[in-house]
Amino acid sequence: MRYSQILVPTVKEVPADAEIPSHQLMIRAGLIRKVASGTYTYLPLGWRTLRKIMQIVREEMDRAGAQEIMVPCLQPRELWQQTGRDADYGETMCRLQDRHGRWNVLGPTAEEVFTFHASAEINSYKQLPINLYQISPKFRDEFRPRFGVLRSREFMMKDAYSFDADEESLHESYMAMYNAYCRVFQRCGVEYVIVEAETGEMGGSGSHQFTVPCESGEDTTVYTEDGAYAANLEKAAVDPLAKQTADGEIPTPENVHTPNVGTIEAVCGFLKTQPAEMIKTLIYACDDDVLAVLIRGDHELNPEKLTQVLGGVAADLADEATIEKVTGAKVGFAGPVGLADRVSKLIVDHAVAALSVGVTGANQADYHTKNVVPGRDFPLEGDNIVVADVRNAVQGDTYQGKPLLFKRGIEVGQVFKLGTKYSRKLGATFLDENGVDTPCLMGCYGIGINRIMASAIELYHDKNGIVWPISIAPFEVLITPVNQDDETIAQTAETIYNQLTEAGVEVLLDDRSLRGGVKFKDADLIGIPIRVTVGKKSVAEGNVEVKLRTDKDSAKTPIEGAAQTVLELIQSLKSNLEK
Repeated sequence: MRYSQILVPTVKEVPADAEIPSHQLMIRAGLIRKVASGTYTYLPLGWRTLRKIMQIVREEMDRAGAQEIMVPCLQPRELWQQTGRDADYGETMCRLQDRHGRWNVLGPTAEEVFTFHASAEINSYKQLPINLYQISPKFRDEFRPRFGVLRSREFMMKDAYSFDADEESLHESYMAMYNAYCRVFQRCGVEYVIVEAETGEMGGSGSHQFTVPCESGEDTTVYTEDGAYAANLEKAAVDPLAKQTADGEIPTPENVHTPNVGTIEAVCGFLKTQPAEMIKTLIYACDDDVLAVLIRGDHELNPEKLTQVLGGVAADLADEATIEKVTGAKVGFAGPVGLADRVSKLIVDHAVAALSVGVTGANQADYHTKNVVPGRDFPLEGDNIVVADVRNAVQGDTYQGKPLLFKRGIEVGQVFKLGTKYSRKLGATFLDENGVDTPCLMGCYGIGINRIMASAIELYHDKNGIVWPISIAPFEVLITPVNQDDETIAQTAETIYNQLTEAGVEVLLDDRSLRGGVKFKDADLIGIPIRVTVGKKSVAEGNVEVKLRTDKDSAKTPIEGAAQTVLELIQSLKSNLEK
């Protein structure tokens, strides 16, 4: 490809709305252009990289025995209502009504449609196991699209779904995808870690998340230094804290007037206490039940852990009317004293149970209560009392006695054991060996294609631009004639270009009539792994200069052997990805 014939609109300025390196560089290097909030067009260089990632994913899915199909992005809403995920996704789901009044959705994922087809096509255990996948656009109406293609309203995803007859077969399908994912990320040249993950609205019995570690990521990985344990923040378990001991006898609870003071920070300022000494009382609604959840003032509730405590049923924060009815006070003044008899369940985080004494709401408007002792002033045992880990891990926590460490990352893939959550609701059953109608055991496996691309840039860039891994670079080699108007230089560049092209190398020839400095700036910005510079002085000596994007200096190479030198470099770079 010749630079003069390809659209590569590089820009010097950093876009005002681009917060992270990948977003900035994808705009500056002419990979993408914004159409509207959260939607982007991929220009030639960006689309070439995206296609390469899709091809790697496709090859590894096929290698693992999955079969590619394509299902519609436009899906009947009824399928999602059957599984209950229409409500789970809420406003994140893009819904639209057709001219006949029928409601449809733009699929944020495709469990429902794949299971719908399985229910019609799978009849016997002899057809199992089977694994189907697609690579297609997905749609989510993000409240705040940000970070370029990392959190967008439309994105490209590979999603696969396995159907098995028993747990052993499901585990084999799961591990085949797990190992395929490892190969995908290795071949794409991105560093990754694998952590235990919560299943979230996907449901199921187990999950692992593949995360690219980088400071720009929105996910948090929690791990022990020895590598024996790693999980995402939603899954990370913590050891119960040691029970605190009080200095002397603690007085009985005392209500203190705290007018117009409702937040943890405001209460601490008013009462001269610390968030770690506060007990937050959160009121939740779950079906027809009302729950109270107690966590320490310096901790955050973990909704996924709460869902697990409730047996997989999600709970939502109660509305103001429910809170006032249960507690007798407006929002901000709920407390656990006397509350156990007013709620269906009182869930107490381990860290609250470990407090020797705390401060909490008084269940009375504009009042808080001091000298509250867990176990004395509100129960820690009883038929409707649960003491459990329901908070996010924080610095200082341990797991199995080992300190927990934290790092940011970008989620690029996740695998799930779904079990029968979808197959039961959508009728995906088969006749087993005994003729018994049995629901399929399902697995689900997703990879964010766009996220791999952005993650690679987050990992590999410098002050001058992108530094692509060769496997997903838009081109493998860039040939840069310093003076295109010089016939000798232009002909030398053309000769090497033709030699490499004939050898099957993806080459971009910068045939623009521009100053060398401008060409070099663009070369560093778009990040092609190998650059061959054809300059007047070098050519006069019978050489060209070959430089890796990762190296500071170039090396002179005889013109006659330049193509072979480049071929050897390409092979070396590709071999390094396979190690």
